[in-house]
Amino acid sequence: MLDSPQIRRDRLPVIDALRGAALVAMIVYHFSWDLAYHGFVRWDVTGDPVWRGFAIAIAGSFLLLSGVALALAARGGLDPSAFVLRLAKIAAAAALVSVASWFMFPDSWIFFGILHMIAAGSVIGLAFLALPPVVTFIAAALALAVPSLLRGGVFDAAPLAFLGLSETAPISNDFVPVFPWLAPVLVGIALGRMIASGRIRLPATAMRGGLERALVTAGRWTLPIYLVHQPVLFGLVAAAASVLPANPEIERDRFVAECRPIYGDAFCGCVAEALQGTDYWAVRGGDPELSALVSTAGMACRAGETPFD
Repeated sequence: MLDSPQIRRDRLPVIDALRGAALVAMIVYHFSWDLAYHGFVRWDVTGDPVWRGFAIAIAGSFLLLSGVALALAARGGLDPSAFVLRLAKIAAAAALVSVASWFMFPDSWIFFGILHMIAAGSVIGLAFLALPPVVTFIAAALALAVPSLLRGGVFDAAPLAFLGLSETAPISNDFVPVFPWLAPVLVGIALGRMIASGRIRLPATAMRGGLERALVTAGRWTLPIYLVHQPVLFGLVAAAASVLPANPEIERDRFVAECRPIYGDAFCGCVAEALQGTDYWAVRGGDPELSALVSTAGMACRAGETPFD
């Protein structure tokens, strides 16, 4: 997400603008996730195919642009010190995200997210900087196919989860494993090599429109904005959730959605219906003082009786 000093001396505004646009899309996605997490909206941000496609497009854009940046930094020779400094910043940011997410979401902490993959892709990508773009494109296709070819239980061990080849996907709020996500990095490297050689020409002039300039500026400060935006947004939404009333219908839907994978539609629907006439849904996540009602309703539903009848 950071460019090397080599790129800063001769950078392409259009690349910065694209990175800025990807950042805006990521902020929109995270804000939507925050709203759903705190019960303001019914959006299934993590499961709905449209939202999943949006998230995949965002991650793919960042990884592709990181590959382009790496290839452009290598034109005329890669500066080892600049590369190591850039890598250290990204790795440190990735570690910070992991530690923070461990404290906030210990059951779904981020052990290999987008920043981890950008760091890993930067190191792996070094092997492709001198190769013809066509070879790198082929390698990208193979990286995309690897999960379908090699996935197996042998990769279920926790230390190998980052490869993305386990049969059971790990639970994480942001999981961007090496396979298949090395593919967009390699595509970016191939495209960057073609840009550097002049086979692909991009405008090198400064963008004059207000929106374009804003995107360029955001694209040049992607890493700090990335690190700051989600804690700020999450905190603001959490603060709003603490003072604004809950939506009982949304709380009921959330209860059923969380219950269904474990207990099934019929049982969860029975319990939710039983709680409908109570004040349980008046509190986000359910009123803990009324938790006994959930147990009573659950026992009645299991016994085939009508709860609270």
